[in-house]
Parts: sequence; C-alpha cells; structure tokens
Amino acid sequence: MNARILLPRFALALCVLTSLLAPRVARAQLRSPWDGLSIAATDAPYTCPEPPPFEKTINAESYYIDAHHSIIDPVKKAAEEKATEAPTHLGQWSGEAADAWLTKGSRAAATCVYSLLDAAARAHAWSGEMPTGQGHYEQKWLLAGVSVAYLKVRNSGVGTPDQQKNIQKWFSSVADRVTDYVDTKKVNPDSDAWNNHRYWAGLAVAAAGIAADKKSDFAFGVLSYKVGVDQIQRDGVLPREMARAGRALHYHLYALAPLIMIAELAEANGLDLYTYNGGAFHRLVNLCIAGLRDPEIFAKATGVQQDIVVGQYSGADIGWAVPYIKRFPNPQLSAWIAQAGTIRFWQWGGLPPGADL
Repeated sequence: MNARILLPRFALALCVLTSLLAPRVARAQLRSPWDGLSIAATDAPYTCPEPPPFEKTINAESYYIDAHHSIIDPVKKAAEEKATEAPTHLGQWSGEAADAWLTKGSRAAATCVYSLLDAAARAHAWSGEMPTGQGHYEQKWLLAGVSVAYLKVRNSGVGTPDQQKNIQKWFSSVADRVTDYVDTKKVNPDSDAWNNHRYWAGLAVAAAGIAADKKSDFAFGVLSYKVGVDQIQRDGVLPREMARAGRALHYHLYALAPLIMIAELAEANGLDLYTYNGGAFHRLVNLCIAGLRDPEIFAKATGVQQDIVVGQYSGADIGWAVPYIKRFPNPQLSAWIAQAGTIRFWQWGGLPPGADL
C-alpha cells in the first residue's frame, strides 16, 4: 500500500468511526445480515467446480465506445468477458454455493465456498495492482461477490481455522487495493471515485471488513454510502448517472443496489443509514420506481431512449428491492419481484439480504 495514502486513510477511518458508527458497532465484532439465521445442516449433495485459473491481475478494457459510456461495442464486450471469465466464475460459483447452504443447508455447498475461496487466497488471486481502470472495476466486483458469499457461510461450522485466516487475509489485501484506487482518484471530482463505482467499492470493502472484523474497512463502506446519498438531488437524480445517456436508468439502478446493500450491512450492526440526510435515499428509490414504470422519464431527461424493456427485469435490475420492501413495503416493487425470473446477482453475492429461503 502507498505509505502516503496510509496515514490519511487511518485518520479518515478514525473520524468516521467516532462520528458515524454507533458506539456498540465500534466495540462489538462486526456482524452481517446472515449471522442471525438458523440453518439446519443437511447432507444434500453439491457438485463443486474446480477453481478457475488464478492470476494476480485482470487485464480488461472498457467496452463502451462513446463519450457517455453508454454504447456497447459487441466485439469489445466479448473481449472483456473473456478477460474477466475467471474472476467472474469465482464470484458466481461461490455465491451459488453459499445460497445452496442458505436454502438447502447443504454442508457440501458451504464446504465448496471455503474450498474455492481458500484456493484463491493461497494464490493471492487478483490482489495485484490492476493495469487498467476496467481491471480495477472487476477487482472490486469480485471482492463484493466473494465477501458476501463468505459472510453467508461463515457460521456454517465447516471452515477450518486456517481457511478462515487465509480468506480473511486475502479479503483485506484486495480491499487495500480497492481503497487505494479510490484514494488516488477522489482528488478529481469528475472521476469514477464519485459515481456508482465508489458505491460498489464501498460495498466490497465493507463486506470484506465485516468478514475480517476490520472496522476501518467497514467505515470506508459507510462513508461511500454517504458520498452517494449526498449526491441525490431533490428529484432523486444522481447527476453522474443521468449523464450516461441511453443507460441512465440502468445506471441509476446499478448505483442504487450497492447503496441498499451497504445500508443492510449497517443495519446488521445497529446503524440506520436509511434516514441519513433526511432520508434522501428514498428519493432515489422513488425515481427508479418511476423509471421502471415509464422509462420515458429518463428518455426525456437525456434525449435518448433507454435500454430497459418495461416488465423484463433481471436480478441486477430488481434484486435490490428484496431487502428494501422488508423495511418499506411497496406493492409495485413486490409485484416486480414476483414477476422477475431471478432476484440473484453475483456481484452482491447471489441472493440479496432478506430473500425468502
């Protein structure tokens, strides 16, 4: 880690911990939304894939070809998917196995999560300095997915002390890379340290922080939430996401998801982020609901038709609503969840918090 960044980060973490975190959080071991679940262990079989090939870096390039980062070049997209296949598979496979533990109580599935993540940890997988901006993005998405998967199984009793130690150490090393990247970019107010990428970084580092009981990382996640919510306008707009032209609605949803996930991690630790800044977060939710009903709202604001088809929502589009309606019931969101083919999304570890098991 860059030594010049280290001291300011610790000072920031101390400030956040003392001013934002509840006193109980600062003292107690960090918890996750899955810690209170009672899962009956079973012998349900689970076929665990072999770990993907590990590398230290991810040499991927962006697939957008316009100034708004809204138009996808299919050739570049295919190249990006090929370059990120291995870390994506690790995130997908660990999340699927973790959800099999939650829904079926499969010891074999929980063992699979540990096996995959311990192998990655011993290889120091994707913990290096990324050669491209896209590589940094993939690094944090990987960390978010695998950290949440781990949190789902950490109380299963199948992991060994060595596995626990290896995995937590690996998470912390990758989290350092993620926060280093944000720290180097946040001096530029127009950088990706101030848009949805920051919120995803916050989710990744907060989840890793809970896994390793590293409160400075959890504090980074809380601060990232604040950065996002502070940008929400009176009409619910996130200006940096509205600038994404035909993908403005998509990126409002994509920014909303990690903010909700961070809020859920905070709730598990006695910290209510939903009321932060006068509950401004709910304005973003309401705008996204309006946009899903009628994407023309975003088309008029951007001058470009949106790339979301009404009623055809993926887990990434609507899975965030699962924990939200548990706290803030909304019939429209409930209907969309019921109609969705899936509520899972690997970048937040599969099933979202609050999913019916």
